[in-house]
Amino acid sequence: MFGLNPKPFSVLSILFFVLLFSSPTESLIFELQSSATKCISEDIKTKAMTVGKYSVVNHNEGYPLPDSHRFSVRVTSPFGNPYHNVERVQSGQFGFVAVESGDFITCFTAADHDPKTTLTIDFDWKSGVAAKDWSTLAKRGQVDVMELEIRKMLETASDIHEELNFLYKREEELHEFNRTTNDRMFWFSFLSLIVCLSVSGLQLWHLKTFFEKKKLI
Repeated sequence: MFGLNPKPFSVLSILFFVLLFSSPTESLIFELQSSATKCISEDIKTKAMTVGKYSVVNHNEGYPLPDSHRFSVRVTSPFGNPYHNVERVQSGQFGFVAVESGDFITCFTAADHDPKTTLTIDFDWKSGVAAKDWSTLAKRGQVDVMELEIRKMLETASDIHEELNFLYKREEELHEFNRTTNDRMFWFSFLSLIVCLSVSGLQLWHLKTFFEKKKLI
């Protein structure tokens, strides 16, 4: 189908698994008291897909969660633009393609309740290649295992390429900034030297004139 011999594919498989496990993903469980807020950030690049799922952990399975176990969720971009905003929920999810680059922030705020209660929240946040539902894609497109892995590798390679381009641009910006700073420091040092020499010359001229008037020289 793809004309790949077994040996190169085994190397590609190893590379695929290394890249797959290094994909950006974050899954955590944390506690949140009534009226408290906890924020989590994730560095997301422009045009990258990101998905998140959150829910209150039910420690008493078989029984519904009390109404006090509710919280608000707000996802904002590095420039403060809202991407997701819900209030008084017990579970939910979000998904979007970022049009900005930087640290996106997800803030959880527990509902106010007296007496105070402690919520345990399960939050799964994925971005980039990890955010795509490959199992659904395989079922929908009748894609076989080898093709699916190659498509994953291409997606991962594309993400790495974009990341390298981003780092290269940042390096160029830092190089230009350093060059500009060095040029400014050179001219500042040169002007400082000129000012110092001028002041020294004026002092010598003033002292010479003073001593000549006093007929000391």
